[in-house]
Amino acid sequence: MFVLMYFILIRPQRKKEKETREMINNAIVGDRVITIGGITGKIINIKDDEFTIESGNERTKITIKKWAVKEVIKPISE
Repeated sequence: MFVLMYFILIRPQRKKEKETREMINNAIVGDRVITIGGITGKIINIKDDEFTIESGNERTKITIKKWAVKEVIKPISE
């Protein structure tokens, strides 16, 4: 029973967490991010466990923790 629960619940969750960690660790300056709170912005600086992003029309600078990033969007290269 436990083995079945592992393959149905735990294993997919761990795989998703690993993919999310890799996505955040591979983020570079210039990538766009969406936070878990819905804030979007462009990465302008990266520190150990923080990103500084520019957001909005007035290019407001916000420092966020890496764990608060939901998605990293790579720019489309031409």
